[in-house]
Amino acid sequence: MAGTAICRDCAGISRDFFCDRCGFEGLLLGGRLCERCTLSDQLTALLDDGTGCIHPQLIPLHQLLVSLDRPKSRLIWLRNRQVPALLRDLATGTVPLTHDAIQALPNWRTAAYLRDLLMDSGVLPHLDRRLLLFERWLAQRIATTADTEHARILQHFATWHQLRKLRAKAAKGPLGTSTTQECRQQITQAGAFLVWLAARHVALSACTQTDLDAWHAEKYATRRPAQAFLRWCMETRRMPRLIIPNHPTTNPHPMGQHQRVTALQRVLADDSTALRVRVAACLVLLFAQPVSRIVRMTTDDVLRDGQCVTLRLGDPPTPAPEPVADLLLDYLQALPASTPAINQNSPWLFPGRRASQPMNPATLRDALRKLGIPVEKGRTSAIRQLVLQAPAPVIAQALGYHDKSTTRIANDAGAPWKNYAPGDHNRRSPRLR
Repeated sequence: MAGTAICRDCAGISRDFFCDRCGFEGLLLGGRLCERCTLSDQLTALLDDGTGCIHPQLIPLHQLLVSLDRPKSRLIWLRNRQVPALLRDLATGTVPLTHDAIQALPNWRTAAYLRDLLMDSGVLPHLDRRLLLFERWLAQRIATTADTEHARILQHFATWHQLRKLRAKAAKGPLGTSTTQECRQQITQAGAFLVWLAARHVALSACTQTDLDAWHAEKYATRRPAQAFLRWCMETRRMPRLIIPNHPTTNPHPMGQHQRVTALQRVLADDSTALRVRVAACLVLLFAQPVSRIVRMTTDDVLRDGQCVTLRLGDPPTPAPEPVADLLLDYLQALPASTPAINQNSPWLFPGRRASQPMNPATLRDALRKLGIPVEKGRTSAIRQLVLQAPAPVIAQALGYHDKSTTRIANDAGAPWKNYAPGDHNRRSPRLR
């Protein structure tokens, strides 16, 4: 039948397509070797420590790269001139096998990708990738600050305020893009504030309320990231205690309930869209989850107990209704085939294209927008509807929100639940026994 796959013999092909080394039948490259054997030879040559053998510490890296699916992508990667040079430097000891040495390399994109592979193979200890990238950016930002006193203050702010918090968060789980991006904005605006004060011939320690009001009066929206720096300066007595102008923000105007339900129905019925995008849309529209949190979910967060499927978004896990539950199970079944080869062993529910890294939130957000899902408005609509149906503390526990956030949303939405105390209400008070 036309289009049916047949073997080489049935097709009448007499040429041999078996690899001379491993016997794999497929595309052969130079020396009648398959792509995987060719990749192994190239890596063996690049990772030679000068003794004719692979550097002992880099053997796990060699094994990881050779064992991954689609070896052709690694062969293409090796065509980048920076990659072979960096592998040789690591093998010969020109670049030590440490995070600090790789952090200092000039070709940071290539170095960061290789560092992910080294961590995934166990050659280097696991550290948060976004934290490492922020530390590199910070060092460059401080080095380019012209005023030495400004550089010293920014270094202290970053070391004792930002990095301390980032490292504590990274110890609990991978940092999100928005977290490190916010820290970059804080440093940028802190430097801009110091330069602005210097232009007015005012020292930080002599800053007055008039100066602070004037700073915020000029394009307030771009000044907000500096507030963390200002509070830190006041707490550490680097500037007088002043009042920081407050500009209250509100959630974006949500979708209407009918619009949200219609969008959810359309997502569930749309078989032409990738499963991962449809699953993410359901998490936004039904469970009010932000994209930054969605990409950090793991496959272990989808629990199945008989016919019941629950999501570990908070405590206790939240049940998924039947149409969404079926979609989740279909996605988990198709996940291994759709996962990039470099991330086959990762636990992420939405794996990315870098070793051991989840999907970039911006990539998923763009895919949802192409699907016609307004992420912020849809999430706001979902959480507002949920706090109207159940007490805000219960919703906070189930979906992983802070109870103050859901209480504020409930008050804005006019929720009927007031003064509700979460917990086991079946237990009687000792005084009533």
